[in-house]
Amino acid sequence: MRDLDRPVWASLTTFHRDLSEGDACARRFLRDVNLFASARDDGEEAQKGLAKLVRPGEHVYLLQVPAITVPPGLRATRTAQGVQMVATRSLAVETDAEIEFLTDADAPEMLALATLTEPGPFLPRTHHMGRFIGIRQEGRLVAIAGERMRFPGFTEVSGVCTHPDFRGKGFARRLSAAVTTAIQARGEIAFLHAWATNAPAIALYQALGFELRSEVNVAVLETEAAK
Repeated sequence: MRDLDRPVWASLTTFHRDLSEGDACARRFLRDVNLFASARDDGEEAQKGLAKLVRPGEHVYLLQVPAITVPPGLRATRTAQGVQMVATRSLAVETDAEIEFLTDADAPEMLALATLTEPGPFLPRTHHMGRFIGIRQEGRLVAIAGERMRFPGFTEVSGVCTHPDFRGKGFARRLSAAVTTAIQARGEIAFLHAWATNAPAIALYQALGFELRSEVNVAVLETEAAK
Protein backbone atom coordinates (compact mmCIF):
# COMPACT_ATOMS: atom_id res chain seq x y z
CA MET A 1 0.00 0.00 0.00
CA ARG A 2 2.98 2.35 0.39
CA ASP A 3 3.09 2.92 -3.36
CA LEU A 4 -0.23 4.73 -2.96
CA ASP A 5 1.61 7.47 -1.09
CA ARG A 6 3.47 8.35 -4.30
CA PRO A 7 1.20 6.90 -7.00
CA VAL A 8 2.66 9.00 -9.80
CA TRP A 9 6.19 7.77 -9.09
CA ALA A 10 4.99 4.18 -8.76
CA SER A 11 3.22 4.43 -12.12
CA LEU A 12 6.08 6.17 -13.93
CA THR A 13 8.58 3.54 -12.85
CA THR A 14 6.48 0.46 -13.64
CA PHE A 15 3.53 0.14 -16.04
CA HIS A 16 4.00 3.58 -17.62
CA ARG A 17 7.77 3.69 -17.87
CA ASP A 18 7.56 3.56 -21.68
CA LEU A 19 5.26 6.59 -21.64
CA SER A 20 7.68 8.65 -19.56
CA GLU A 21 11.11 10.23 -19.49
CA GLY A 22 13.64 10.87 -16.75
CA ASP A 23 15.93 8.75 -14.63
CA ALA A 24 16.17 6.97 -11.29
CA CYS A 25 15.76 10.26 -9.43
CA ALA A 26 12.77 11.84 -11.17
CA ARG A 27 10.42 11.12 -14.05
CA ARG A 28 7.56 12.74 -15.93
CA PHE A 29 5.03 11.59 -18.49
CA LEU A 30 5.74 12.35 -22.12
CA ARG A 31 4.41 15.76 -23.02
CA ASP A 32 1.49 14.52 -25.13
CA VAL A 33 0.48 11.85 -22.57
CA ASN A 34 0.06 13.72 -19.27
CA LEU A 35 1.36 16.57 -17.14
CA PHE A 36 2.20 14.57 -14.02
CA ALA A 37 5.76 14.30 -12.76
CA SER A 38 7.34 12.98 -9.59
CA ALA A 39 10.60 12.88 -7.71
CA ARG A 40 11.68 9.60 -6.14
CA ASP A 41 11.82 11.29 -2.71
CA ASP A 42 12.45 14.66 -1.08
CA GLY A 43 16.23 14.36 -1.22
CA GLU A 44 18.38 17.00 -2.91
CA GLU A 45 19.38 14.77 -5.83
CA ALA A 46 15.81 13.78 -6.63
CA GLN A 47 14.56 17.36 -6.38
CA LYS A 48 17.26 18.61 -8.73
CA GLY A 49 16.32 15.84 -11.14
CA LEU A 50 12.69 16.91 -11.06
CA ALA A 51 13.56 20.54 -11.79
CA LYS A 52 15.57 19.49 -14.85
CA LEU A 53 12.48 17.85 -16.36
CA VAL A 54 10.54 21.14 -16.55
CA ARG A 55 11.40 23.35 -19.49
CA PRO A 56 10.94 27.14 -19.40
CA GLY A 57 7.28 27.97 -19.92
CA GLU A 58 6.09 24.48 -18.98
CA HIS A 59 4.21 23.33 -15.93
CA VAL A 60 3.83 19.92 -14.30
CA TYR A 61 1.45 18.45 -11.75
CA LEU A 62 2.57 16.74 -8.55
CA LEU A 63 0.26 14.48 -6.54
CA GLN A 64 1.32 12.63 -3.41
CA VAL A 65 0.46 12.00 0.22
CA PRO A 66 3.68 13.49 1.70
CA ALA A 67 4.01 17.26 1.80
CA ILE A 68 5.31 18.58 -1.51
CA THR A 69 8.79 20.06 -1.64
CA VAL A 70 9.26 22.68 -4.36
CA PRO A 71 12.67 22.16 -5.99
CA PRO A 72 15.03 25.12 -6.45
CA GLY A 73 14.37 26.73 -9.81
CA LEU A 74 10.64 25.95 -9.75
CA ARG A 75 7.69 27.70 -8.16
CA ALA A 76 4.22 26.55 -7.22
CA THR A 77 1.51 28.37 -9.15
CA ARG A 78 -1.28 26.39 -7.53
CA THR A 79 -1.65 24.11 -4.53
CA ALA A 80 -4.71 22.18 -3.41
CA GLN A 81 -5.88 19.34 -1.22
CA GLY A 82 -7.38 16.17 -2.55
CA VAL A 83 -8.46 12.84 -1.18
CA GLN A 84 -7.39 9.36 -2.17
CA MET A 85 -10.03 6.65 -2.08
CA VAL A 86 -9.67 2.87 -2.39
CA ALA A 87 -12.36 0.36 -3.40
CA THR A 88 -13.14 -1.88 -0.45
CA ARG A 89 -15.82 -4.15 -1.92
CA SER A 90 -16.26 -6.05 -5.15
CA LEU A 91 -18.66 -4.47 -7.63
CA ALA A 92 -18.98 -7.04 -10.44
CA VAL A 93 -21.61 -4.95 -12.24
CA GLU A 94 -23.47 -6.47 -15.16
CA THR A 95 -22.64 -5.60 -18.75
CA ASP A 96 -24.08 -2.22 -19.74
CA ALA A 97 -25.18 -2.20 -23.36
CA GLU A 98 -24.81 1.57 -23.69
CA ILE A 99 -21.14 1.55 -22.68
CA GLU A 100 -18.59 1.19 -25.48
CA PHE A 101 -14.83 0.75 -25.56
CA LEU A 102 -13.00 3.80 -26.90
CA THR A 103 -10.05 3.70 -29.29
CA ASP A 104 -7.64 6.07 -31.01
CA ALA A 105 -10.44 6.91 -33.43
CA ASP A 106 -12.35 8.43 -30.51
CA ALA A 107 -9.37 10.42 -29.21
CA PRO A 108 -10.47 13.84 -30.61
CA GLU A 109 -13.90 13.51 -28.99
CA MET A 110 -12.40 12.36 -25.69
CA LEU A 111 -10.00 15.30 -25.66
CA ALA A 112 -12.76 17.79 -26.51
CA LEU A 113 -15.01 16.47 -23.73
CA ALA A 114 -12.22 16.47 -21.16
CA THR A 115 -11.13 19.97 -22.18
CA LEU A 116 -14.69 21.19 -21.68
CA THR A 117 -15.29 19.51 -18.31
CA GLU A 118 -11.75 19.51 -16.82
CA PRO A 119 -11.67 16.20 -14.91
CA GLY A 120 -7.89 16.62 -14.61
CA PRO A 121 -4.98 16.89 -17.03
CA PHE A 122 -6.03 15.25 -20.29
CA LEU A 123 -3.87 15.42 -23.40
CA PRO A 124 -3.96 13.88 -26.91
CA ARG A 125 -2.48 10.56 -25.72
CA THR A 126 -3.79 10.38 -22.16
CA HIS A 127 -6.06 7.55 -23.28
CA HIS A 128 -2.95 5.43 -23.89
CA MET A 129 -2.47 5.15 -20.13
CA GLY A 130 -5.21 2.54 -19.87
CA ARG A 131 -8.60 1.40 -21.09
CA PHE A 132 -11.24 4.10 -21.64
CA ILE A 133 -14.96 3.63 -22.08
CA GLY A 134 -17.80 5.99 -22.91
CA ILE A 135 -21.48 6.55 -23.55
CA ARG A 136 -22.94 8.15 -26.67
CA GLN A 137 -26.23 9.96 -27.03
CA GLU A 138 -27.56 10.91 -30.45
CA GLY A 139 -24.18 10.01 -31.93
CA ARG A 140 -22.24 12.26 -29.54
CA LEU A 141 -19.70 11.07 -26.99
CA VAL A 142 -21.21 12.59 -23.83
CA ALA A 143 -19.47 10.76 -20.97
CA ILE A 144 -16.17 8.95 -20.47
CA ALA A 145 -14.12 7.25 -17.78
CA GLY A 146 -10.91 5.27 -17.79
CA GLU A 147 -7.67 4.23 -16.17
CA ARG A 148 -4.75 6.51 -15.34
CA MET A 149 -1.98 5.64 -12.84
CA ARG A 150 -1.18 1.94 -12.66
CA PHE A 151 1.42 -0.09 -10.77
CA PRO A 152 1.57 -3.68 -9.53
CA GLY A 153 -1.68 -4.52 -7.76
CA PHE A 154 -3.36 -1.14 -8.27
CA THR A 155 -5.03 0.89 -11.03
CA GLU A 156 -6.55 4.35 -10.77
CA VAL A 157 -10.06 5.18 -11.98
CA SER A 158 -9.82 8.58 -13.66
CA GLY A 159 -10.98 10.86 -16.45
CA VAL A 160 -14.59 10.59 -15.30
CA CYS A 161 -16.58 13.36 -16.95
CA THR A 162 -19.97 14.09 -18.48
CA HIS A 163 -21.02 16.83 -20.89
CA PRO A 164 -23.00 19.51 -19.01
CA ASP A 165 -26.04 18.91 -21.22
CA PHE A 166 -26.25 15.28 -20.10
CA ARG A 167 -25.57 15.44 -16.38
CA GLY A 168 -27.99 13.98 -13.87
CA LYS A 169 -28.52 10.79 -15.87
CA GLY A 170 -26.18 8.58 -13.83
CA PHE A 171 -23.55 8.25 -16.56
CA ALA A 172 -20.61 8.98 -14.22
CA ARG A 173 -21.77 6.34 -11.76
CA ARG A 174 -22.27 3.69 -14.44
CA LEU A 175 -18.91 4.35 -16.10
CA SER A 176 -17.01 4.50 -12.81
CA ALA A 177 -18.58 1.20 -11.75
CA ALA A 178 -17.67 -0.44 -15.07
CA VAL A 179 -14.04 0.73 -14.90
CA THR A 180 -13.76 -0.44 -11.29
CA THR A 181 -15.26 -3.84 -12.14
CA ALA A 182 -12.72 -4.35 -14.94
CA ILE A 183 -9.84 -3.46 -12.63
CA GLN A 184 -11.06 -5.86 -9.96
CA ALA A 185 -11.51 -8.60 -12.56
CA ARG A 186 -7.74 -8.41 -13.13
CA GLY A 187 -7.20 -9.04 -9.44
CA GLU A 188 -6.14 -5.45 -8.78
CA ILE A 189 -7.34 -2.83 -6.30
CA ALA A 190 -9.07 0.21 -7.76
CA PHE A 191 -8.26 3.63 -6.34
CA LEU A 192 -9.03 7.21 -7.32
CA HIS A 193 -8.55 10.83 -6.41
CA ALA A 194 -11.00 13.69 -5.97
CA TRP A 195 -10.70 17.28 -4.84
CA ALA A 196 -11.30 17.51 -1.11
CA THR A 197 -13.98 20.15 -1.78
CA ASN A 198 -15.91 18.02 -4.29
CA ALA A 199 -18.46 16.55 -1.89
CA PRO A 200 -20.82 15.20 -4.60
CA ALA A 201 -18.01 13.20 -6.24
CA ILE A 202 -16.82 11.84 -2.90
CA ALA A 203 -20.36 10.80 -2.00
CA LEU A 204 -20.76 9.07 -5.39
CA TYR A 205 -17.58 7.06 -4.92
CA GLN A 206 -18.47 6.14 -1.35
CA ALA A 207 -21.78 4.79 -2.63
CA LEU A 208 -19.81 2.64 -5.07
CA GLY A 209 -17.77 1.13 -2.25
CA PHE A 210 -14.73 3.40 -2.13
CA GLU A 211 -13.40 4.51 1.25
CA LEU A 212 -11.17 7.43 2.11
CA ARG A 213 -7.58 6.30 2.54
CA SER A 214 -5.71 9.58 2.86
CA GLU A 215 -5.58 13.23 2.04
CA VAL A 216 -3.26 14.04 -0.86
CA ASN A 217 -1.28 17.13 -1.78
CA VAL A 218 -1.48 18.57 -5.28
CA ALA A 219 0.72 21.27 -6.76
CA VAL A 220 1.30 22.81 -10.17
CA LEU A 221 4.94 23.72 -10.66
CA GLU A 222 6.63 25.80 -13.34
CA THR A 223 10.04 27.33 -13.89
CA GLU A 224 10.66 30.55 -11.98
CA ALA A 225 11.46 32.37 -15.21
CA ALA A 226 8.15 31.45 -16.84
CA LYS A 227 5.59 34.22 -17.28
